[in-house]
Amino acid sequence: MTNALLVYPQQPPTYWGSDFALDIVGVKAAFPPLGLLTIAAMFPQDHDLRVVDMNVTSLDDSDLEWADMVFTSTMIVQRVSLESVIERCNRAGVPVVAGGPHPTTFHDEIDGVSHFVLDEAEENFPEFLRDMADGTAKVIYRAPRKPDVTRTPVPRFDLIDMSSYYSMGVQFSRGCPFDCEFCDIIKLYGQVPRTKSPDQVVKEFDTLYELGWRGPVFLVDDNFIGNKREAMNLLPEIASWQKERGHPFTLSTEASVNLARMDELMDIMVEAGFDTVFLGIETPNPKALLKTKKPQNVSKRDDNYLFTAVRTIQGKGMQVQGGFILGLDGDDEGVFDAQIEFIREAGIPVAPIYLLTALRGTDMYERLKR
Repeated sequence: MTNALLVYPQQPPTYWGSDFALDIVGVKAAFPPLGLLTIAAMFPQDHDLRVVDMNVTSLDDSDLEWADMVFTSTMIVQRVSLESVIERCNRAGVPVVAGGPHPTTFHDEIDGVSHFVLDEAEENFPEFLRDMADGTAKVIYRAPRKPDVTRTPVPRFDLIDMSSYYSMGVQFSRGCPFDCEFCDIIKLYGQVPRTKSPDQVVKEFDTLYELGWRGPVFLVDDNFIGNKREAMNLLPEIASWQKERGHPFTLSTEASVNLARMDELMDIMVEAGFDTVFLGIETPNPKALLKTKKPQNVSKRDDNYLFTAVRTIQGKGMQVQGGFILGLDGDDEGVFDAQIEFIREAGIPVAPIYLLTALRGTDMYERLKR
């Protein structure tokens, strides 16, 4: 029996962590480590698994003494904590296997890792496990293709204390059809959204329900409506599931602004239990939006299209949260007041504002590099 310790490094305070609101609702973290829980479901039965989410609990020396191997999955905001975890594992003599978006892009800058399992793990993690068993494991594993997510297993939610979290997470799709210059999602997951089947999503809902979860569930897709047809196929199934059980889950997700043009889909979202949607608004300046290759946020027929879109979605009964960016080409010093005015007038209660970052691999990074 191999002891596999799955460690989720600590996140610094960000919008997605809701750190300053956690005490108010009596939880330790906003969301569980869905990626690691999905990886956990891919292990064979001859592995004993333990999950340590460092946003909920500490990584103790006794955990490292127990572990034969440590597996981590991280985003770039967890870089500092990941480095600390790797250092502790190296001192304890425990091999580290690293994956997730951050190592996929920056593995050449990460020291002390025994094996990198990069890209989407469905395609290469089983190969890594076979090679480990044979004693032939390589340092770097890359996925030869984008995986068929209809074969992705149900995450091992049973490995966490669900009461430590504000919301559970479920993934329906990966990828986004748009081409925003600053975005790395399309580089990591592609521009052809791949979706799970409705039966898969319902099974994940069943698992959460049977484990006793009642409350918020965040559909973590970067663009829930990236494949509108499949979203329309899924939503009636969720609505029926919710109705049969007395609506135990309140749902939220992320979507592109063109959701406002999908009247029927919004109606079914509300029927299914969605009450919040996060939109990538970025800026109310159409010129800046076009320069950053985000035409889906612009309308030639409506100079106030973003305001109209937000109000349309709100009018359906869903709260709109919006992400904004400072530093886009095409914006000037008036952007600060313009952002504040738009947020206030549109009635957006939660509006994180970020500084533009040219992440490696994005079109913006390549343009600036040239």
